[in-house]
Amino acid sequence: MKKLFLLLVVLIASFATYWFVFRAKEDVPEAPKQAPLTLKKHSEGFNKSVDSVVNAYLAMKDAFVEGDTGLAKAATKNFIGILNNFPIDEMKKDTALVLASVQSTLENINANAKSILDQPNITEMRHDFNMVTETMYPSFFTSINYEGPKLYVENCPMAFADSISAIWISNSAEIVNPYLGKNHPTYKAGMLHCGDVKDSVVAK
Repeated sequence: MKKLFLLLVVLIASFATYWFVFRAKEDVPEAPKQAPLTLKKHSEGFNKSVDSVVNAYLAMKDAFVEGDTGLAKAATKNFIGILNNFPIDEMKKDTALVLASVQSTLENINANAKSILDQPNITEMRHDFNMVTETMYPSFFTSINYEGPKLYVENCPMAFADSISAIWISNSAEIVNPYLGKNHPTYKAGMLHCGDVKDSVVAK
């Protein structure tokens, strides 16, 4: 009888422990999980400056599509002005190596852009435009840790003398060739869509 009484006490104690401890925990709703914070490396102002550089470059590209030397030089002057106001000070929060890389890249882009203004004809201007592009891609985008919209790197296999290739950057996968353009002396607009997508530039 005594053993039976002890067994009943143990069972009652076990049930009470389950009801008031474990069951109580089950009835408490879980707090909603917080979404992880997504942090960007750069400020909004910095990224807007990068967008301005890209848009100014795209205006140059469009001018070369038209084959208009005056328009191309005006777009190039605007591009240079935007480069000269690039907020490089923000890169000082990175390593000295990153800062030096960005400074060197900007200087090279600027030098090649200025050369466009000195060229006597559209063909020589396009050669320098290709040099601007090759300095921007991939160096500019990788050194600043690009965070903007997707861009396309496109290639023309016959940009110069029907056999020398050149690249350009576009915000569209559609090929609109700035080296052969709409007013080529031989092809007119017949080779406007010559080329293909070589690569893309996307935010990391």
